[in-house]
Amino acid sequence: MSVLTSPRGKVEVVHCRRTESQDISYIQKLIRKFTQKLFGRLNIIYLLEKANLAITLCNSKEEMMAHATFLDYPNWNVATPEAWLSVFRELDSDIPCTPLNTLFLHLFVAVDEYSVGCCKEIIWTVFKAVPELHFIFLIVPSYMSPGSTLVTVFNQVGSVPCLTYDEDFAVYVCHRHSHYPRLHIRRARVEDHDDLMPIFMHHDTILKDTYGEYFLAELIEAQDEENHAVVCEVEGVAVGFMSVCSRVNLTLLHECFDLGPFHGFCVPHPDDVLAPPEEPGSAGVSRGGGSALMEAELGVLRPHDKGVAGSEAGVSRSRFFPGLRASVGCRALCQLRHWCPAPPPGQWHDAFPAFEASQVEQQPGAPLTGPPSVVVLVRLALLQPCVLTWRLPTGRRPTAVLSLSRPESRHLDNAELRTDSQVSQRTAEEPPGPVSPEATGSVQDMDKLSLLSLAGEREHSVSCLSSASILLAEEPGHFRPVYRGDPTVFCIQLFCIDEKYEARSLDFMNFVFSLFPDKNFCIISVPQLTPEFVLIQNFVKVIPFDNCVLQHDLYVFHRAGLFKSITIRLAERADTPGVERLVGSLVLGRSVLEDLAQYNEARRDSDGTPLQAFVAEVAEQVVGIAVIRNEMDIEYIRSHYNIEDFIYFSHHQRDEHGRLCHLALNPAFRHYMKFFLKEILRLGSKTCLYYPVYPQPRDGKLQSPYAQSLTSALHYLVPVRPRRQIVYPLEKLGINAPSKAVSKDALGYALNHTNRKLTLEPKITVNARIVVVGASSVGISFLETLVFCSHLKFNNLILISTHGLPGKKLLVNEQRKFLASDHCFNDRDYALMSLCSWVNVVVGRMTGIDRAAKHVVVSKDKAVPYDHLILCTGQQYQVPCPTGADISQHPTNLEVPDSSKMRYSGQVPCNLFTLNDEEDCVKALAWIRSNSITTEGNVIVYGNTIDTYTTVETLLNLGVRGTCIYLVRTPPKSMVTCINNYWVESAVEEAMGAAGVSIFWDAILAQWNQGLNPDPIHCASFTTPTKPFQLQCAMFFSFCEKNVDYETFKALNDACLVYDGRLVIDTNFHTNDLAIRAAGPLTKFSDRYCANDWTHSNFSSKEVGFQLAATMLSLFDPTLEPVVQPPANLDRLIPMYKGAKIQGGVLPGSYHYLYITKPAIPTPLEVQMAQPDFGSEIVTGSAKAGTYFRIHINKFKMVEEITCLSQEPFPVSNYIRLFGQHEQALNDLCARYSSGQITDLYSYFTEPWCMALLHDRFIDLRKELRQVLASKPEEGLPSIEQLAHQIEEEINLKEEPRKYLRRVFEETIYRPLVEKSILDYLHYNRYHLPMYTWPGII
Repeated sequence: MSVLTSPRGKVEVVHCRRTESQDISYIQKLIRKFTQKLFGRLNIIYLLEKANLAITLCNSKEEMMAHATFLDYPNWNVATPEAWLSVFRELDSDIPCTPLNTLFLHLFVAVDEYSVGCCKEIIWTVFKAVPELHFIFLIVPSYMSPGSTLVTVFNQVGSVPCLTYDEDFAVYVCHRHSHYPRLHIRRARVEDHDDLMPIFMHHDTILKDTYGEYFLAELIEAQDEENHAVVCEVEGVAVGFMSVCSRVNLTLLHECFDLGPFHGFCVPHPDDVLAPPEEPGSAGVSRGGGSALMEAELGVLRPHDKGVAGSEAGVSRSRFFPGLRASVGCRALCQLRHWCPAPPPGQWHDAFPAFEASQVEQQPGAPLTGPPSVVVLVRLALLQPCVLTWRLPTGRRPTAVLSLSRPESRHLDNAELRTDSQVSQRTAEEPPGPVSPEATGSVQDMDKLSLLSLAGEREHSVSCLSSASILLAEEPGHFRPVYRGDPTVFCIQLFCIDEKYEARSLDFMNFVFSLFPDKNFCIISVPQLTPEFVLIQNFVKVIPFDNCVLQHDLYVFHRAGLFKSITIRLAERADTPGVERLVGSLVLGRSVLEDLAQYNEARRDSDGTPLQAFVAEVAEQVVGIAVIRNEMDIEYIRSHYNIEDFIYFSHHQRDEHGRLCHLALNPAFRHYMKFFLKEILRLGSKTCLYYPVYPQPRDGKLQSPYAQSLTSALHYLVPVRPRRQIVYPLEKLGINAPSKAVSKDALGYALNHTNRKLTLEPKITVNARIVVVGASSVGISFLETLVFCSHLKFNNLILISTHGLPGKKLLVNEQRKFLASDHCFNDRDYALMSLCSWVNVVVGRMTGIDRAAKHVVVSKDKAVPYDHLILCTGQQYQVPCPTGADISQHPTNLEVPDSSKMRYSGQVPCNLFTLNDEEDCVKALAWIRSNSITTEGNVIVYGNTIDTYTTVETLLNLGVRGTCIYLVRTPPKSMVTCINNYWVESAVEEAMGAAGVSIFWDAILAQWNQGLNPDPIHCASFTTPTKPFQLQCAMFFSFCEKNVDYETFKALNDACLVYDGRLVIDTNFHTNDLAIRAAGPLTKFSDRYCANDWTHSNFSSKEVGFQLAATMLSLFDPTLEPVVQPPANLDRLIPMYKGAKIQGGVLPGSYHYLYITKPAIPTPLEVQMAQPDFGSEIVTGSAKAGTYFRIHINKFKMVEEITCLSQEPFPVSNYIRLFGQHEQALNDLCARYSSGQITDLYSYFTEPWCMALLHDRFIDLRKELRQVLASKPEEGLPSIEQLAHQIEEEINLKEEPRKYLRRVFEETIYRPLVEKSILDYLHYNRYHLPMYTWPGII
């Protein structure tokens, strides 16, 4: 917040923010004739689409006061975007402008009265938001003055000619030092104490309380050759402080962190032990040479590789990197808020190495003893090569594998850990300006640049399993290299800076490196929940080992990161040797070199697609390579992904869209990744870049993304949410069908994107460890919601699941599955999300929760720490517990004990199957095929759920004879059956009878094998209400009532979480522990809500997961409005969700079944229809004929229930979108049905008129039309909504209310507004809806 004062004394409190699309109309109102003469006639929407940075200044009422737009190339066409540098360097040799430190002002408008103050405020904000920025240029016609406002901040430096016509333009420049200068760094003096203490005390008094009032003065006095204290000052006043020390306890760091990528922070030594002894038959470990560049430590999986690194990868399968914690993200303007306690006076020299040996021996999760080592706010990420690669070979399926970040992994004995997240790679802010000679030291020496080769040893390379899936269950331990060279690292012990100057924090680094000319690394450690602040956004996080006892994260910065001379340019043939050295250790290095050669030779791909290659160069050495190609499938991307959430598509030319094929950047310069991407866009004349992540089929026990590396570069892109697609009746539509580019069934992939607007857009980093237990629909929906928050970066999302992430397409036939579906997610949805790109997956079972230490116990002996724990394990089918009744005594159900609540504790038979997920189904399928069940042996299907029907149908489809299948139905628990429709149940039972399936009703399992050893099951005995019976069987499927898994229950109970049949939660998903939330069928609402009939089982799991994420986002997203607590009389109401509850599957008789209903307490259909407010139903076809379609219309004329039973497959996703629609929107459904015009609803909903209703943006049209009817388009004209409310109170209305409203609608401006909205909707979505016409196209 700043205060502006006008010349007349008026005061406005203002703040800056990013410009949004709704600001366009206000910007246009501020444009004057002088503005047009100064900047030209501009299309504001187009300008904002191409802008790198657009800033809006608002007052306290959110009224626009000013706006400015900045681009990375000049306006007025004085130079081409890619060639402006040479033109402007000739203007003034004292202005060393580069693409890194320069922006151009393309538009400035402001309220006249405050224009000068607004201009200065915006300029100050821009220099603060972009630390590497030094110069802002303004170009105006030479015959004009920039005006009284801009002249206050810009100075003329010369003139340049226009390229298109004969006219000169004046060039003005604005320097950083005039507004937000670099900080002056010097050694600290004792007299700085008084200036610095208020900064320390402003946030925390713990240092003063612990070590005395003069701890800072004592620290400054304690300086020597190993300990230094420096300050930054402004106008002679110290505003920041940093204490550094070269004494580092490397022994402890080696025990706790993987320092291999940094060569252990030591100088290479001939006696270093870098690899374990090779075992016979193991893959050899190759050694990298002393390259002048940091070698990429990547494992890249080719699509034809089968999960195990071969000789090409050159690494042993067992060579992985320990560490569970996910990467930490970036945030451009973080704020420093708290510091760790410093050591007591007199012990400052031992600050960092002061960890005692006893600490190393502590158990994980135990608090540290002794003085905390380092200071304030930081996290350190692993220094990794940043690489992206995507290739689509001609005539081959898409293959994109790229690995660029080091996978994090934890060795679990009984649990498998798959790290499905890229390693921590952060956006970083670099200190603007050239590196001073005293700071760079030997780095300026070309020979010394070889210090960048931090990890030449290939034993740290990752297996080509890729970073998405790491299995370490068979690895006996972790090899720790031994480094015998001298340490080359120093640490930051204490750091603090005034918030006003925090953006210049990196100015310290030049000076502190000059204090240690023989050191190449600077490290800092911070508490794990500390938000990232500006300084460490340029650092890299080091991956901890699983036995790390330190409650801090470690970050590192390399001296080479101080270079400012990075240059991005088009590649040349002479760059090939440098690129070979850069990508030599990559598995896809050959592919990169082949594309580079293709570019050098033809500038086009083998299929004729334009190709471009760019290199990043520092000190005449190649440190980065990128290859892009024109995006030729842009229609598919627009129609299948919500790319228009980020761009106005119509303002981007076709050739301005590019696909990122390869990207590799030396990790020492990782903080220039966004600059690299920005320059690719500028030099390549592109405005958008896309990067697809394809899924990979399951291979053995491993789960990994298809040919994709989950790289740090992904953190600089945004995931694009896929769009719901209409299932088109292509034959019926004929020539009116969408183009093949839109309707084709291509291999699904997750899309990542960046554009010019995002190149200077920071992300908010969330470092909190969010652990989700259970890969249920609720858990997946929760993770999906967090992942697709494009402005947030969650670095520690962890999923604990028995089988990892779902969506591995284990069953080939999509139409025949053992289990029914809730249609929340399918395999294609999982591919389009690519959760493995963002989520670490721990494969194992939760067996305990330590609430005090805040960790989850996995497989009984491994701990996964959490800050927020989300429990959504759901309920599962359990092994049935026989009653033990002896059927020879002819007992009935009334005479046997109730075993439904008893847990089976005996030996589980090998041929007993309880199917809960796809992996269980695969095991059952394998058993059927390996034991010849299809030709011999009986199968018992036991239970009373819809899964019994789908399993019987699957068995029949697999070839099991119907006479060998016994469907044993358990006694019903309620009056509501699993299908709740007599006609459907009758058709299914008749089909089973025709197939020879035997059905037994109200049977309870008594014994297996007559009470003898149950493994394997040869026969099963049952009791009924009349007489018992016994069946022979070779396979037993159990679908008894679902319940909470015993191990889950025991973990919850032992953790003292309130459990009352289910885990008890409140309306905000909290358990009795505020750090633990739960959702889904696992839970029930607390009794204080008096709503025991309502649980999350009554609602859509997908919506429950979304709402759970919404409650969590309020903790992390500062852009959200604060949560308002409900009034006291409303805090006892449970939330009611509106999403449809769905179930479906293929039932016996090959009936395709779908049931969609509103959330409700289950009630028999007959009882529902007997209610006076039931409404009406529309039914066509016959269930037995397989043409049954039923729609329930409620009393408000809304579609409330849909039931389909068909012999032919039908478009399920289309029918789901009919739920909640008004019957009149369905082309007057009720009237047409009553008049006999509708005889087949299946055919009715394939007619062309219906396509617009099935479109994913139809809901947006409904909201827009409602807004039109609720607004007042003309002065004095009441809205339709207001008229409707007035009619309720009007007594003497002369005509029927509906007719009156229709007449007002027809005679006023509302009808044209509604028609315009509908026509705009059809026109804008014409690529999806070409079957519609509108005025002007005929």
